Amino acid sequence: MKPFVGVKEALSVVKLLDLIKEFASENSYYFWRCHHQVSGIKEEAPKNDDFPMLEGQMFNHQFELRWKQKNKNSYEVLLLTIIDNYDTFQPISKDWRIEPQDNSKFPSNAYPAYGYRRDETRFPKEFTYPKTLDIRLGKDNKKQPKLAQRYFIDAETSAVQFVALTVEVH
Repeated sequence: MKPFVGVKEALSVVKLLDLIKEFASENSYYFWRCHHQVSGIKEEAPKNDDFPMLEGQMFNHQFELRWKQKNKNSYEVLLLTIIDNYDTFQPISKDWRIEPQDNSKFPSNAYPAYGYRRDETRFPKEFTYPKTLDIRLGKDNKKQPKLAQRYFIDAETSAVQFVALTVEVH
């Protein structure tokens, strides 16, 4: 497992949607922000009708893909992955490590993460996400992926540069 962090610039909505389809897997989740709302964490990918959006992300056990609106018609994309190099992305740095590294304690190389409680008041509306991701619920069903986070650390400076959303798989 070799972590990789890379970027792509100036993707159109059509090319971004194609990239999202290319990276989609069974346990992929999505989140995006628009001027007027946030999507909550969804199991369905965004569609052309959901654009324009300010930013969004897609994540599963192997990677997190983030996009941000650069101008009216294009998006910048960041890829955080634990599975080596992607030739179509420009690497940010060549030497990364991830935390946690203790596979006996955290076999998926990800720390458990807690989603917001459904009654959290910092959002004007209920923040939604699939109940199956909540590590406080569903402990009886260990086969379901759970929300987690992974730290991408620049090996040269030992500074945490990115915290990626992921899912912990058992």
